[in-house]
Amino acid sequence: MTETARRPGLDAGGHIVREGSLARVPPGYHPVVATARQQLTDVFGARLHSAYLYGSIPRGTARVGRSDLDLLLVLHAEPTEADRADARALDAELDARFPQLDGCGTLLFGRERVLSGLERHDLGWFVACLCTPLLGEDLAAVLPRYRPGTLLARETNGDLALLLPRWRRRIADAQDTEQARRPLVRFMSRHLVRTGFTLVMPRWNGWTSDLHEMAGAFGAYYPQRAGQLRAAAVLGYEPTGDPDVLRSYVDDLGPWLAEEYARVHGVKAARPG
Repeated sequence: MTETARRPGLDAGGHIVREGSLARVPPGYHPVVATARQQLTDVFGARLHSAYLYGSIPRGTARVGRSDLDLLLVLHAEPTEADRADARALDAELDARFPQLDGCGTLLFGRERVLSGLERHDLGWFVACLCTPLLGEDLAAVLPRYRPGTLLARETNGDLALLLPRWRRRIADAQDTEQARRPLVRFMSRHLVRTGFTLVMPRWNGWTSDLHEMAGAFGAYYPQRAGQLRAAAVLGYEPTGDPDVLRSYVDDLGPWLAEEYARVHGVKAARPG
């Protein structure tokens, strides 16, 4: 297959196909989704414009006791600290109630931000292509179709250099235990694999959310770093709390990836603040 051939994840017009659906939610997670839907209505009420699932549960790949519940809420106004506190409390309640979950995380954004020009190829793309509607008006209807080009690559993951200092602080502030480091390894592993994939996405010309497929696509173009991304993909699904892994991410793989990303695609447009 040539570099310009159409890969999986695209429709006949070359646009990224929205992944996930409520029909793909595994049966064991039906009570989780039903409860989340009701609780979101009860907690946020008129503040809520729409709610979405994303991640392994709507893709149908969730593993009992290993997968988390990922929610994205769009509010009519910009989220307040009270909104965020309500979301954290709901996350904790759902995680404690359902043993099939390994955590719950809710993102909150205002409708105006999601539809802004600045977020068109980052947050807007995320909602339109990676999120499954759960409640309210689906904003994908007023967002454009997306192709796996360099603009999308730059605006989704072209900010790794800005993130690395924060990652170093999170590692330094974490308790020196396996349990405390494991979520950091999982989060950073996934982020680096996805960044490596979007680095090559325009050449690979397709879309996937499978970490192993992402690492494989990356390795075809950067064989000298292929082993590192394959290892990160494994840890994205089965994390350990190895401090050497975290150090390698912020001292070696992360800085190299940020520099190469800026060289190939440029730097993500600056956000206020």
